[in-house]
Amino acid sequence: MAQNENEDRVIDHAFEFEQHHEQQHQQQQHQKGTRLSSKEDEASVEKVFKHLLVPTWQNQLTVRAFVVSFFLSVLFSFIVMKLNLTTGIIPSLNVSAGLLGFFFVKTWTKFLEKSNMLKQPFTRQENTVIQTCVVASSGIAFSGGFGSYLFGMSKHVADQSSDTSDFKNPKLGWIIAFLFVVSFLGLFSVVPLRKIMVIDFKLTYPSGTATAHLINSFHTPQGAKLAKKQVRLLGRFFSLSFLWGFFQWFYTASDGCGFQAFPSLGLKAFDNRFYFDFSALYIGVGMICPYIINISVLLGGILSWGVMWPLIKTREGHWYKVNLGDSDLQGIQGYRVFIAIAMILGDGLYNFVKVLTHTLLGLYNQIGNKRKESALPIADQDSTSSPEAELSYDDQRRKQLFLKDQIPRWFAVGGYVAIASISTATLPHIIPQLKWYYILLIYLIAPTLAFCNAYGCGLTDWSLASTYGKLAIFTIGAWAGASHGGVLASLAACGVMMNIVSTASDLMQDFKTGYLTLASPRSMFVSQIIGTAMGCVISPCVFWIFYKAFPDLGTHKSQYPAPYAIVYRNMAILGVQGFGSLPNNCLLLCYIFFGAAIVINLIKDLVGKVGRFIPLPMAMAIPFYLGPYFAIDMCVGSLVLFVWETVDKAKADAFAPAVASGLICGDGIWTLPASVLALFGVKPPICMKFLSRATNSRVDTFLGN
Repeated sequence: MAQNENEDRVIDHAFEFEQHHEQQHQQQQHQKGTRLSSKEDEASVEKVFKHLLVPTWQNQLTVRAFVVSFFLSVLFSFIVMKLNLTTGIIPSLNVSAGLLGFFFVKTWTKFLEKSNMLKQPFTRQENTVIQTCVVASSGIAFSGGFGSYLFGMSKHVADQSSDTSDFKNPKLGWIIAFLFVVSFLGLFSVVPLRKIMVIDFKLTYPSGTATAHLINSFHTPQGAKLAKKQVRLLGRFFSLSFLWGFFQWFYTASDGCGFQAFPSLGLKAFDNRFYFDFSALYIGVGMICPYIINISVLLGGILSWGVMWPLIKTREGHWYKVNLGDSDLQGIQGYRVFIAIAMILGDGLYNFVKVLTHTLLGLYNQIGNKRKESALPIADQDSTSSPEAELSYDDQRRKQLFLKDQIPRWFAVGGYVAIASISTATLPHIIPQLKWYYILLIYLIAPTLAFCNAYGCGLTDWSLASTYGKLAIFTIGAWAGASHGGVLASLAACGVMMNIVSTASDLMQDFKTGYLTLASPRSMFVSQIIGTAMGCVISPCVFWIFYKAFPDLGTHKSQYPAPYAIVYRNMAILGVQGFGSLPNNCLLLCYIFFGAAIVINLIKDLVGKVGRFIPLPMAMAIPFYLGPYFAIDMCVGSLVLFVWETVDKAKADAFAPAVASGLICGDGIWTLPASVLALFGVKPPICMKFLSRATNSRVDTFLGN
């Protein structure tokens, strides 16, 4: 599971790799026109493309690639932003970015080719540049903290927490400036390590490898035909999802109206947030997420809203004061928020230690292997058998081109020092509570943490960016203290740390993709820089549309509750003030669930294959605050996928990601016109509500009078 945390894209990239590797295998079986004679040739990817000239790194960076990247970045930023502000579950969009990038540029080049105006054919290297740029740009919508630390600074969220004194309201100017000075450091921190990570250590990076397999397959004749069918299906479900969102809008004239409030499991269940809300987006997310994620979220919803919260409500007047309100942290809301935080921290701590152990053991083994390789040959050893001689044709070709366009070490080190200096001088003016010496400390240790995150991601495909961010929250919060703006300082420090370690692992994933598609490291780096710069402008603008269009953004019962904003803010308050503000017995329950998260993860790892059936604590924690309604949508998506795989597994493997992407993209992009209508004060004409029979009789009587 990517990051094994929902706010770190709770998705199992290893699962995605396995799925798309199988799809690639099926495509290769049908490539009769490109199948080569020997078994060795059949296994070789690069021999299929050996007749094609690899463009220079400058020619891989085309204007059309960045035009397409810009429009796709806007699309995916809306999708990620909506996911951020609703539940925080963000699936991997790499496949969708690669598929749509291929389709749009392929259409463009075919049109030019028919008009005899095509000057440069579309290559897999250019496809890789597009995918890299789009993912880098839309990634800022996540790492920028619009649904977590950054929005957690606002007065709107502060008013729902136990500390309302320390806040900074969102403004487009300072958000863009903040992102520009913190989002590029991670790129420079790991550039000198690209050869060590990709070639010397041969790290897997399953997501990057899966994306590369997909892009390589698109650019074979049979793969191009399959991609065309996938895009056609994606377009159909995109249209269906968009029109369904448009249709639903007409019935949402006020709060509690519309299909989102359909009591499909009964009114009593609806009061405890058990209902199907007809969200095409989360059905699509459920089709992409592994089954265990969706089941874990549903089990967490049943445990919390089905069992725990009703029991704790019976203790009203004993454990907490009467009539505090549903959103008061001194009441029932405190148990919801802080028990969820305890599970998140327990799961994060376990996986941090686990990935760090994997990293240290992996480094130890790699260094030991390097020492053996560098040892002098013994008498019986064949002196001609060198590691280079053992490389396959593909590896030799890839290594040759990967090392061809070097990024100078002095450029990376100089860039890091220059940006760190500018950032250290600038950030205290943007957020005065974040002192220069806090920033300097973060920048001194960040390269080491960025390396650990990138290396661990290469081994396990887990990026623990948010875990490192939480470490910054508690460290800087405790250092600053309440009297010196510790809440804001720790939230801002979380953003600085998250951006560095997140972009570092993303860049190394892209280097792996580029290595397998023969894209130049220089073109990858430039594409990542341009994509990050796009994201630093696009993501704040998209967030600003939501912020202005929906005045109740971030409130508990809003259409966009931004659940992790209040969670991150309360983490910062805990780091600064300690546990004194918790309701009775809440701390004891937090200890129990913190320990339970660690024990469940430990059992999951110790029991082997059976462990894949054990629920994930991080996924279970998500509905503790929000409720299980979206889990029902996701389980419907899982059910659709399961039935499809039972009926025709080959077609499900080939087309399910396209169907899911269409559902996600259509619902996500409907948010743009819905936001514009809200900005201009255009309200839906109808309110569709559901009442009990007794309530309906009283309403009829009242209206009759």
